[in-house]
Amino acid sequence: MIRRQTRLRREYLYRKSLENKEKQIYEKKQKIKEAIKEGNPIPAELRYEATKLQKDLNFDEAQTEPSSHIDDEYARAGIYDPKVLITTSRDPSSRLAQFAKEMRLIIPNSQRINRGNYVIKDMVDACRANEVTDLIILHEHRGEPDGMVICHFPYGPTAYFSLHNVVLRHDIQDEGTVSQVYPHLIFHNFNSNLGLRVTSILKYLFPVPKDDSKRDILHI
Repeated sequence: MIRRQTRLRREYLYRKSLENKEKQIYEKKQKIKEAIKEGNPIPAELRYEATKLQKDLNFDEAQTEPSSHIDDEYARAGIYDPKVLITTSRDPSSRLAQFAKEMRLIIPNSQRINRGNYVIKDMVDACRANEVTDLIILHEHRGEPDGMVICHFPYGPTAYFSLHNVVLRHDIQDEGTVSQVYPHLIFHNFNSNLGLRVTSILKYLFPVPKDDSKRDILHI
């Protein structure tokens, strides 16, 4: 199992390095193409390889920017429903345990397990063996939930989110039941590269909703 993971990781890094080279060549060709189009001199850093790149430009008229399917961890998202595992830090307080239960209700198709004496490595190995797509670990400080780690399998990304002023459902008077319908997600002003990355991490925790679903989850 360890040898297989090492081989897959090595293959992943090799393909990623090839895609980085293709992207660099594409960017160089675009700079030369723009310089020729505008009648400007070719940038000094590209003059030594400009002749070779210009020959390739004749065959690259329909070329689009190379996409990174190897580095896109969510390329197959939406084909299968995600399988999310939720747990807490060791020896959780009653409030953190209740928060974990409510997170299980928020995220459809998720499962919650007690942390017990499991170490991170054992949990990760168990998740990979059972085809879990994401692992969520909730943390606390002095009995108040204050952090959430989301790890996507098999190769990441892993993100840490700080939580502030967490209000549990049972803190609200006359609270209703939580719908189990797959929700529509609303992401507002997540337009930067970091925002798009965060959007992917959160969005693909949820299954694809039906068109007539009336449940919404709002991220501002």
